[in-house]
Amino acid sequence: MTARDARSLPTVAELEAQEERLVLPHFTYDDAWALGSMLVQLSRERGAPVAIDIRRGGQQLFHSALPGSSADNDAWIDRKRRVVERYGASSFLVGTRFRAKGSTFEDSSRLDPDRYAAHGGSFPITLEGAGVVGTVTVSGLPQEEDHAMVVEAMERLMSQMLEHVLRR
Repeated sequence: MTARDARSLPTVAELEAQEERLVLPHFTYDDAWALGSMLVQLSRERGAPVAIDIRRGGQQLFHSALPGSSADNDAWIDRKRRVVERYGASSFLVGTRFRAKGSTFEDSSRLDPDRYAAHGGSFPITLEGAGVVGTVTVSGLPQEEDHAMVVEAMERLMSQMLEHVLRR
């Protein structure tokens, strides 16, 4: 990574602010379908060769593999998702925290890199009053783009949820 690339990446504080902001009031099977469908639509609009995975607890609620993705993307999804499940924070935030301390996740976490990857693209599904209940993961683009796509879809989902509440 060049110095220019490092400057354009979000900071720990920016990533933490995203997670604090994107706390959902609920997360149902229909919400998982809506979120997954948004990610598929964004991916198709951008020609992004990604795989998408949404889980609540141990249950996979949504999965899609778009043209150009491969089984490697599913392996990356599993590795990034495990980081979120272990740390309760986005895979990008976890990796960024290690880099901010002058190290890397691979060098300092003591976790098997074949099972864990602190690369952007997996984001916690956090519920008000309950904490992290699941994950939404995208794999196939550079890590900051995987992460940004997930955040964009989470923001859209949250906006739709708030609009629904206001219409009542």
